[in-house]
Amino acid sequence: MRKKNAPGARIPIPSEIWVLVAAAFLIALGYGLVAPVLPAYARSFDVGVAGASVVVSAFAFFRLVFAPAGGALVAKLGERPVYLVGLLIVAASSLATAFAQSYWQLLLVRGLGGVGSTMFTVSAMALIVRLAPPGIRGRVSSAYASSFLVGGMVGPLAGGALAGFGLRVPFVVYAVALVIAASVVGVRLSGARLRPDPGAPVQPPMQLSEALASSTYRASLVSAFANGWCNFGVRVAILPQLAVAIHDDTWVAGVALACAAVGTALTLQFSGRLADQVGRRPMVLAGLVVTALGLGAIGLVTGLAGLLFLSAFSGVGAGLLNPAQQAAVADVVGQERSGGKVLATFQMAQDAGAILGPILIGVIADQAGYEWAFVATGAIALIAVLPWLRASETAPPTALTTPT
Repeated sequence: MRKKNAPGARIPIPSEIWVLVAAAFLIALGYGLVAPVLPAYARSFDVGVAGASVVVSAFAFFRLVFAPAGGALVAKLGERPVYLVGLLIVAASSLATAFAQSYWQLLLVRGLGGVGSTMFTVSAMALIVRLAPPGIRGRVSSAYASSFLVGGMVGPLAGGALAGFGLRVPFVVYAVALVIAASVVGVRLSGARLRPDPGAPVQPPMQLSEALASSTYRASLVSAFANGWCNFGVRVAILPQLAVAIHDDTWVAGVALACAAVGTALTLQFSGRLADQVGRRPMVLAGLVVTALGLGAIGLVTGLAGLLFLSAFSGVGAGLLNPAQQAAVADVVGQERSGGKVLATFQMAQDAGAILGPILIGVIADQAGYEWAFVATGAIALIAVLPWLRASETAPPTALTTPT
């Protein structure tokens, strides 16, 4: 006999969540507009490859450094105002980037954009934690991640086209997209709906020490670092170089990344629902193992078909991992408390992996070859499996169908 629990798929996603999903698409679309032209724009200030790379890295570096402050702001001021201000800071940064007059101005305003990015990223996570019904957190995370992914896939195509009108144009369009996203969120989300009823007792913000007492949160920090290392770092920075080395043609790099993105996008269509139905832990474990196998073996292939297959397979791993991992962190925080610092620390772990991964794996690739570089990447994902073997399942019982 089985319990008649309503599965998460039957609970509608709140309209406020769809507002955030739409805003995420606009944000990712705009970021995709500038991503392909930023290195060339930086080099137009008469700097070399290293100087252009520093401009690209400055954004991620400032995201990482400012994350603790961003979490504190969410705890003190609330999610919605921090989200809106963060978007407007990135919009101002993008507009200033378009009109930068020197390399150092460009470097400064891109770094400030990273500050705003942390603000809206952490507050968006906090909003989703507060607004998503516990039984469909996995599905909500999938919807949010899908919008970001699709926007990020469409953006570079539009950015390349806009660059024909000048390298500064995509940055202006990005600023406009962010202002539109901020306007939509500002109008459609009322702060009153994000807080408990006036008569309800006020719950204190969750402290980081409380979250660290949870085996699931500790495991999430490790898997977030591995996810950043593998899927946001090595996959983006090192995989394209491997693709060119195998096929000796630059178009292969784009195709390999596209295959990985398609694998992730297709998997996101069902992985969030599964995270609600079978639990967070099994999906995270599956995602880490698939990521380890896909990226760990990719350096061993010598043909184009194998490269593209493993690229897509590694993308499946990311699609399995992300919704379940984020839903688990949301379960730890809960709906009734603010968790700005807790969420910021989770984001920091992921950003740290995304920054360190390409650097250290790049050194291994230079010294020992791509084979060992990607084997090491797979090992990072497998190491992240270990704390999840002991982690508690956090999915609410009403989201699961279990035998009695």
